Amino acid sequence: MLKQLIAIAVASSLMGCAATEPTAHAPKPLDTDTFNTRLNQQQDQLVAAINQQCQPADLTSLATLNSQVEQLSLQINHLNQAAKNLTVKKQAAVVTPAPSQCPKSALGDKFLLGEIENVFIDELNASFATRIDTGAESSSIDARNITLFERDGAQWVRFDVFTQGEKQPATNFESKVVRFVRIKQDANEKDDRRPVIHAHLKIGQYSAETDLNLTDRSHLDYPLLLGRKFIKDIAVVDVGQRYVHGKAKQPKATPKQPDPEQPKAESAIVSSGKK
Repeated sequence: MLKQLIAIAVASSLMGCAATEPTAHAPKPLDTDTFNTRLNQQQDQLVAAINQQCQPADLTSLATLNSQVEQLSLQINHLNQAAKNLTVKKQAAVVTPAPSQCPKSALGDKFLLGEIENVFIDELNASFATRIDTGAESSSIDARNITLFERDGAQWVRFDVFTQGEKQPATNFESKVVRFVRIKQDANEKDDRRPVIHAHLKIGQYSAETDLNLTDRSHLDYPLLLGRKFIKDIAVVDVGQRYVHGKAKQPKATPKQPDPEQPKAESAIVSSGKK
């Protein structure tokens, strides 16, 4: 194909030259053999010129370029693979493995209490050293001068509590009676009928509420006792420990004066301010 193109180009050149020369200098018509001879000569010259242009140095440069292109292609592939690996690592870092299941606590959702704890009663605004007694069924608070009275058709009770210790004057409180409970102290004694009030307690970080019966505990070591009804659903007792939740400093109690503008809460304990 190349030779045919070369032959056509050469023939066109010869014919063009012949056509442009003045008629005065027009050469003799070429015969076929002469034309073919010249055509072959020019074809050989053109092929030689093309071969001369395509020297080994050019081929070497072309081979070098091809090698560089292949190296760049390999580098691009390597970078693409590295980018994919980095993406996979980032995704793996984002996914948080499921933690292994921790063994269940023996306490479950209950908290631990020692034999003696410090308990704060919101309604009395005071803390008390408290006996945690699994042998007692109900809970009780040391109250003196217990007096029952009626208010708005409901049964109420007025009582004194030593919120700052027995060396300080007692504070007088009033509260609605939620019910009465009979406590049998001894087989030979009559049942002790006690008024029961509702109170909110805090033990360390834990808050709870329970009913407290009012009784004189002056002959006992601790002014407050929490029994089984309070303990059974929320706590476990370790009798070998005391003050598991800390022995907090008893805050200074201030008597609560009843506000005549506000209705009396059904279960609130109100201080009357009397000493």
